[in-house]
Amino acid sequence: MLLSKVDENIEKFITDLNDDKVSELYKKISSGKKLRAKLILKIAAKEASRAVVLASIVEMIHAASLLHDDVIDDADTRRGQKSINAIYGDKTAIMFGDILYSKAFYELCNFPKDISQSISEAVSKLSVGELLDVELSKEFNSDKEKYFDMIYKKTASLIEAASYSAAFLAGAQSDKFALYGKNLGLAFQIIDDILDIVSDDKTLGKPSMNDYKEGKTTLPYIYLYEKLDSDEKNRLLSLFKKELNDNDKKWIKQKMQATGALKECFTLVERLGNEALNSIKEYKNQDLEKIIKDMIDREY
Repeated sequence: MLLSKVDENIEKFITDLNDDKVSELYKKISSGKKLRAKLILKIAAKEASRAVVLASIVEMIHAASLLHDDVIDDADTRRGQKSINAIYGDKTAIMFGDILYSKAFYELCNFPKDISQSISEAVSKLSVGELLDVELSKEFNSDKEKYFDMIYKKTASLIEAASYSAAFLAGAQSDKFALYGKNLGLAFQIIDDILDIVSDDKTLGKPSMNDYKEGKTTLPYIYLYEKLDSDEKNRLLSLFKKELNDNDKKWIKQKMQATGALKECFTLVERLGNEALNSIKEYKNQDLEKIIKDMIDREY
């Protein structure tokens, strides 16, 4: 399976660094779903060997961004396991992230300019998006445009670039696949926002409604705020960046359902998904269609 070859290739990149500490740290990273790698492999299937290398590079970049993200968020866990910063400290986590970034960019130099520039630009956007996320967390944000700008840069830009680069590698229409990747990334983040509210701690691998406690005014909260009366608005604002008790969580969930805030989020996910499918419909790529449809056809 090509996805296992991505893991093998990343391990080779790590071994190339010839450092025992780096190898030790890499073994502590919990493996995710590798969405970006899967996209690259499915789009550029006919260029399998180069697609595997490109997927490895993008996954290393994504892993590096998560290492930095966990430090910024003071996160103790990642995918249900102890985070690197929780085990080794913030300084080690930051430097390990820098090492992964640097090695990824070194390997990226072997690809055509269009690909290397696309991925590099996405990493710049990703970092700006992280900065925006920090700024927005200082107070309740009711501005949807600021939210969408932040999630595009922080989450969707790298998925967009991965899709663009894979299509370029395959000789397909890169811009159409870039739109697919961008919309997938936006929808993916909105779904993550929804799951933080509707899922339990065990499913999430972290406390539910943790986003709001951390100062993240995600889209469901923005939609909810718009629909509440003045007293309810004040109650919602009073809970911002606070430890939520069971009654607080129950109230928020009830209001999310009653006002249709979650339904509005899901409607947007459907629209983004359909736009993504339409952008690449001429290619009849059933794997990519399934990714979108599986994301839409879920119970919340």
